[in-house]
Amino acid sequence: MSGPLRVEISDLAKAQVRAAEQWWRQNRLKAPNAIREELERAAALISLQPESGALARNVSLPGVRRIHLTRIRYYLFYRVVSDREAIEILALWHSSRQGAPPL
Repeated sequence: MSGPLRVEISDLAKAQVRAAEQWWRQNRLKAPNAIREELERAAALISLQPESGALARNVSLPGVRRIHLTRIRYYLFYRVVSDREAIEILALWHSSRQGAPPL
C-alpha cells in the first residue's frame, strides 16, 4: 500500500451519521459541527493507519475494527477492504448503547 486508503461509507453508516448530526446540531449548540469534525479526523487517521482501531469482538462480521471518538462519545466501526484498497465505514454507534450495531 502506498499513500492513504480511500474511505467509503456504507448506507447504514450514512443514515446513522445523518441522524447523529441532526440531533447534535439541535442539542449541542456550542459545537454544532463536532460530529463532522470528528468523523473527518477519524477518516484521515484510519486511511493512513487502518490497524489503529481495536478489533471489534462483539460483531459477527470478520475483520471489523472500531475506534472511540472521545469528544462525541461514539464508536466508529470500519474494516479494510483489501481488493478495493479502501476503508469501509460500517457504523457510527453511541458508546452508551448496549451491544453492537447491526452490521
